[in-house]
Amino acid sequence: MRPADTRHRGPHPNDERLFAPKWVPVLRRAVAELSWLLTRGYPPSATLKLVGDRYALTERQRWAVGRAACTDEQYAQRATTRLPTSPLGGRPVAIDGFNLIITLETALSGGVVLRGRDTCLRDLSSIHGTYRAVQETDRAIRLAAAALHKLAPGPVQWLLDQPVSNSGRLAARLRELGPALGLPWTAEVVLNPDRVLAETTDVVVTSDSAVLDRAGSWLNLAALALEAEPDYWLLPLDEGSTESEAS
Repeated sequence: MRPADTRHRGPHPNDERLFAPKWVPVLRRAVAELSWLLTRGYPPSATLKLVGDRYALTERQRWAVGRAACTDEQYAQRATTRLPTSPLGGRPVAIDGFNLIITLETALSGGVVLRGRDTCLRDLSSIHGTYRAVQETDRAIRLAAAALHKLAPGPVQWLLDQPVSNSGRLAARLRELGPALGLPWTAEVVLNPDRVLAETTDVVVTSDSAVLDRAGSWLNLAALALEAEPDYWLLPLDEGSTESEAS
């Protein structure tokens, strides 16, 4: 699987302006207000528009706010099922493949990675059913492998969306690199990874809200992996973040 020579998953041309440090407190307040309203049963789309209009946010800023917000119930549930980054003692792990790889590729390409209210890292990329490897793909896989080594997991399975183009190629690349990285993991292309991940008893790696709300246990593996890359563009929209993180 050979990436295009010049292809990256970097920032949108307007991101430097839309997510400048001066905007972070505004976006953080918007996330808090949206979360408060969602907790009280307000409809997501109309409520995001209401909050976005209140702060005069652009479409891309609203997208970031919507991805970062969650209800109090979701927040509490995800905090309960989130595992610490300590050894797993051989427990099996199931990874939402595109979800993790694209987040790491985005960070390594200089794109925006936001930290949501639930502490998950999420990108603002959109593959629209088509995935292409970038220059940072292999590096992203290696970062994931290094983070997994620290956790001493049992069997590791990558799950990739069959409807997304080039999923088979990425699965083949994962299988090829695994033994060389000391992790003979498996990589499967399935029709609906979200369903498999929501129903598995394995430790789940994802930032997908629908999966997190059903997972018995999950790992914030992207955050652990990116500890080795401290200079990536983090947009901290969670309640516990500090101003220094946004500068």
